[in-house]
Amino acid sequence: MIPVATRHATPADLELLVRLYRDLEAEMSGLSAMWPLAEGLPEPVEDAFETMLADPDVVVLVGEIDRAGVGFLVARVAGLLPQAGGERRGVIPFVFVEGEARGVGVGEALLEAALDELRGRGIRRFDAHVLPGHRLAKNFFESGGFAARSIIMYHEDAP
Repeated sequence: MIPVATRHATPADLELLVRLYRDLEAEMSGLSAMWPLAEGLPEPVEDAFETMLADPDVVVLVGEIDRAGVGFLVARVAGLLPQAGGERRGVIPFVFVEGEARGVGVGEALLEAALDELRGRGIRRFDAHVLPGHRLAKNFFESGGFAARSIIMYHEDAP
């Protein structure tokens, strides 16, 4: 069995997080040219990660195999509409595992650790962002009990 572990990211992980994010960005850009413009992180990415690492409402995790960082997950706490009575939800905009490290449980360990932490904060509703056509990501989240509840439609006028 491959030794998979997760841990909270620290500022010392900034280089790793940026490298993994750039791999995620390349993969997502292949599926949607809008991803880096609308769903990705603002540039400079290093500053975005520093801000997230300092925010108590954001969880940034690193997934490891044999203590080598091969994946990451970002989750944040977000409010619902006022009629939800102050209830909050956990939102997972990013989860990524390097291609060579997929299929051995790193993503599952990251998701489980994030959900456990958010549940510990009283969160019981969760959203995860998945691009249309990204079957592997859709299957990953569905295997974790997620189901689609919203689809964003997009149109761009020709220049």
